[in-house]
Amino acid sequence: MLVATTRMRTTPAEMFSGFRGPALDFADIVVSLPPDSARQIGEVQLPHQIPGDPATDFVTFKADYNNRAQALATFRRLMRTTPKKQVLVFVHGFNNRFEDAVFRLAQFVHDSGLEAQVVPVLFTWPSKARVLAYGYDRESVEYSRDELESGLRFLAKDPEVGEITVLAHSMGNWVTLEALRQMAIRDGKVAQKIHNVILAAPDVGVDVAYKQIDEIYALGARRPKFFLVTSEDDKALAISRRVWGEPRLGSIDPNQEPDESKLKREGIEVIDATRFRSSDPFHHGKFAENPQLASVIGRILTPGQTLTESRVSLGEKILQTTAGATAAVGHAAGLVVAAPVAIVDQDTREQYGDQADAFSRSVQDAVTVQ
Repeated sequence: MLVATTRMRTTPAEMFSGFRGPALDFADIVVSLPPDSARQIGEVQLPHQIPGDPATDFVTFKADYNNRAQALATFRRLMRTTPKKQVLVFVHGFNNRFEDAVFRLAQFVHDSGLEAQVVPVLFTWPSKARVLAYGYDRESVEYSRDELESGLRFLAKDPEVGEITVLAHSMGNWVTLEALRQMAIRDGKVAQKIHNVILAAPDVGVDVAYKQIDEIYALGARRPKFFLVTSEDDKALAISRRVWGEPRLGSIDPNQEPDESKLKREGIEVIDATRFRSSDPFHHGKFAENPQLASVIGRILTPGQTLTESRVSLGEKILQTTAGATAAVGHAAGLVVAAPVAIVDQDTREQYGDQADAFSRSVQDAVTVQ
C-alpha cells in the first residue's frame, strides 16, 4: 500500500508517531497476512513479539519512507498491477496507532476480495491512541483536512487513475467530509474520478454531517455516490453521543423520520448493519470485522454489481442475522483498531490516575447498556 500521512516521523521501527508532522509525508509498505486457514475472516492477528510469524501473524515485509517523487513512483508501480485502475483510499478513526491503521486496511482489502482490484492508499492522521486524547485527535483531523483534500485532488488528476473510492471510519468521516466539502468549494465540484464515498460508522453529528453533504451536493451537477454504514447497537457511538450531546450519524435508524426522508432526498444508500454480528464489544468495527458486511462493501467497487443486488438498499433491514467473526483479536490492540473508545491504557492510567479509572468505569458501564 501507499501511505500518505500528516503524522511525524519517528524511529524506523515505528515509522510514524501520534504527533503532528509539518507536512504531508509518505511511505511504501508491504503487509503479509497469514493463510486464511490460520485466521478468522475479519480478524487482525498482531504479533505478540517482534518479528512476527508470517504463518500466524500480520507482518510487515517492507516499510520504506518516501518523498513525493518516490511516492508517485510507488503509486504508479501499484497502478500497473491493477487492471481496472481503481483506487481505494482508507481514512481511519479515533484512537489508532500507525500500525493499527496499516493492518486494518490490509485486512479489509483482503477480506473484502479487493486485493486484485484496487490500489490501497492509506491516509493516516495524527492520533495519540489514548482514550483521554479524544480532543487532540479531533483537532488532528481538522489539522489534516487540507492534506487529504490535496491528496485526493492529486490522485484524481493522475491520468493512470480510473476511479476513486474513499472509505472512512468513525472520526475519519469528519475529515473526509470536510476535505470533500473544501474541494467542492474551491473547484465548484468534487473531482469526477471520486465515484464512491463510504461512511462507515461515522462519528459525526447528524446535523453537521447532513450540512456537509448538502454543501458538497450544492456545488455542481457532478457528485459522488454516498453510502452510509449505520448500526443502532454501536456502543462506541453511544458514548460519543454522551460526549457531544447529539446523535451520531453512524447510529441512526434509517427507517425513522426525519432521517428516512433526508437520506432518500440526498440519494444516500444505506447499509443497515444493526443485525450484523461483530467480534468487538462496542460493535463499532463491523464494516471490516464481519465477513458478510465486508463482502457487501467490496461489491461497491466491483463492476456490474450494486447494493440493490445485495438486498442492502435504502430503508431495507437485513433479512436475517449473519454469522460474524467469532474470534476476538488476541492482543490489546484489537480493541484499539475496532473501537473509537476503548479501555484506558496503562500509560494514560499512570498519567491521569483516578480520573482515568473513573473514565474507564464509565466506558465499561456503557458497554453493558442495551
